Amino acid sequence: MATMTVSAPAPKVPAEAPTEVRSEVRPGIPAEPPPEALAEIPLEIAESARARRRGLLGRAGVTGALLLTRASGVHTVRMRFAIDVAYLDRELRVLSVRTMRPGRIGLPRPRARHVLEAEAGAMARWGVCRGARIVVRDAAGGT
Repeated sequence: MATMTVSAPAPKVPAEAPTEVRSEVRPGIPAEPPPEALAEIPLEIAESARARRRGLLGRAGVTGALLLTRASGVHTVRMRFAIDVAYLDRELRVLSVRTMRPGRIGLPRPRARHVLEAEAGAMARWGVCRGARIVVRDAAGGT
């Protein structure tokens, strides 16, 4: 089993802001939490077509998250619980996050190459939002 961490999205800077304001750092407030402060979240990876098709079907819940790799859309037909879905690009950067109730069919998301699924409400607790980057580590601690 792998684990994942979430790195904060890059701060939004208005286009009309002068260059010197863009690098503004507040004293005592880190721009991004240090890696050791990030929670490690259990992660299952579904790489095969069969594992992606199965996804979270037939489960009553999930501990951590499920990463569907090489997927751009999901459905919740025959699911028992609502899920949070994060659509990720090639670099595992979050394109969008939405909550899907059981019995829904989600449209494929343009530019999405991976989909992250978790129980509803988990993504907000973990800080998964548009622009955040997911870092996956294998069980041995490698990336």
